[in-house]
Amino acid sequence: MNERQGGPTVHKAQSIASEVRRRIVEREWRQGDRIPDEAELAVEFDVARSTVNKALQLVADEGLLDRRRRAGTRVAVNPARKATFSIPIVREQIEQAGMAYSHRMVTQRRSPVPAQVAVRLGLPEGEILLHLRTVHYGDGKPIQLEDRWINPHAVPRLEQADFRRINANEWLVRNYPYLRAEFGFSAENANRRDARLLQTRQGQALLIMHRTTWSDLGPITTVRIAFQPGHFVGTEDATERSPSRQGNAQQ
Repeated sequence: MNERQGGPTVHKAQSIASEVRRRIVEREWRQGDRIPDEAELAVEFDVARSTVNKALQLVADEGLLDRRRRAGTRVAVNPARKATFSIPIVREQIEQAGMAYSHRMVTQRRSPVPAQVAVRLGLPEGEILLHLRTVHYGDGKPIQLEDRWINPHAVPRLEQADFRRINANEWLVRNYPYLRAEFGFSAENANRRDARLLQTRQGQALLIMHRTTWSDLGPITTVRIAFQPGHFVGTEDATERSPSRQGNAQQ
């Protein structure tokens, strides 16, 4: 990239920021790693150091980089949790509420993605994704049920994950930071599966959340979360809030 020929400085900074995000998402730069300093990157991208500074600040503002004077710039630890709407780890939420956490994976299989889910992800209907159903428990009682689809093209290390040992929410938060997210809420009556897994009656009104996240590699995951009646769901911004028995939006 030549600074004298590549267009406005802002465009160059955005292009460098995109490359920095790619290196983080594809784990060329891992969480906690110190990245090359601004002078080195300026030489690599053939731009002024000030342009690199702007690019790194863009990525830092998204929570993916931790910049400290004299300490250099490092890839943030758990970077996705610092985004505008953070993605809490459900295990931590349940434990902070004073309950013992456990989870059970009900379903794990590669399946063609149905039309409604494909639309949320922006993928062709029938594309093969990993489909998971997981129940999260507090003190042995079901707190929430998640029905999740994961795109293997955006999650290169998916085959290495043991979702019986670590739930998909926590594994994704710790390994695959998102750059964009959409979520919505609705109320639905519990179908037979919801009722059985949440140990409630069929037809019980449930609060449902749909959340979809994307990285530079495409859609990461979309999840339908059904909450046990009586457990309120909220969103969090980057400011930590006191623990409660409320559920929260997950990756």
